[in-house]
Amino acid sequence: MKRTITHLADGRELIYFDRRDDADRSAADRRELGPRPVASELRYDPLTEEWIAMAGHRQTRTFQPKGTAAECPLCPSAPGRDTEIPAYDYDVVVFENRFPSFSGNFGTYEDVGGLSEVRPGAGRCEVVCFTSDHDSSFSRLSEDQVELVMEAWADRTAELSAVEGVEQVFCFENRGSEIGITLAHPHGQIYAYPYVTPRTKLNLGAASRHKGPGNLFADVLAAERAAGTRVVTSNEHWTAFVPAAARWPFEVHVYPHRQVPDLPALTEAERAAFAPLYTSVLRAFDGLFGVVMPYIAAWHQAPVREGRDLAYLRLELFSIRRAPEKLKYLAGSESAMGAFVNDVLPEEAARMLRSQLDH
Repeated sequence: MKRTITHLADGRELIYFDRRDDADRSAADRRELGPRPVASELRYDPLTEEWIAMAGHRQTRTFQPKGTAAECPLCPSAPGRDTEIPAYDYDVVVFENRFPSFSGNFGTYEDVGGLSEVRPGAGRCEVVCFTSDHDSSFSRLSEDQVELVMEAWADRTAELSAVEGVEQVFCFENRGSEIGITLAHPHGQIYAYPYVTPRTKLNLGAASRHKGPGNLFADVLAAERAAGTRVVTSNEHWTAFVPAAARWPFEVHVYPHRQVPDLPALTEAERAAFAPLYTSVLRAFDGLFGVVMPYIAAWHQAPVREGRDLAYLRLELFSIRRAPEKLKYLAGSESAMGAFVNDVLPEEAARMLRSQLDH
């Protein structure tokens, strides 16, 4: 793999990840861009003990251009049309988000009164372009391409974990207009948070209180593999299953068989085994109702400094679609109380997904 670092016209970092060592990445960004926005403002909620980012500059971010490659800022540049990627072709590209929720470009932050503490939204947000093919999707990537994306995820996790003030690195993909994507090109994002996220705190708290024979996550995996009814697919290194207490109509957790804290800790064999299993699950999602399935794919990694002995790398994939023309909305119970009601039995969801596997 060849890794090439360059910079965009406004100073943001861009990194090419190429399979070929002779890839030429000398093309420069010829655009004239305005100044970069200052970092968001973090405000502390004393009722939930959570940090909330106030990022007003994100209101101006690019929103659903015409949907063709000719208008897409994530496609390669072309003669007469400059995009976020200066090269005329690429394998995988990572660059700093132009409209970040967190960054190192600080502004002025004032006390807002009340019981809320205020501090800069220090950190970093990056965009990961999985392929230069505007009309592709993660499910259609070759195994080699998925491995290259994983190399990029691992590289960025290691690099961002070393940034001062970063406490957790989160790699994820949003797919589908129903989820709220603003750009259709196959891509994901990476957030480097200046705090440990609420979900991770809950998970690590549960793991610290676990009374089972081993690590909580390892015991969950072992129990699901033993039960079998909710396992969607597995191979030598990974198991994909619907959790017994799934919140979403179609939700699959993908666990490595070995406890590791984060993506950089995976072996070459584990990375290679992930690609065919995961893409088959994604294709099963699309096969359920014969429509493109909206989803969120979220990598849960250990925080940078705390709970690394308890954490267990895993990917959680879920969709808000519950039927061909029906979505799962987070209404009163879910949004106000955080109390989920699932419309699809996990065992039935697993059976339906298994029926769509293409192997």
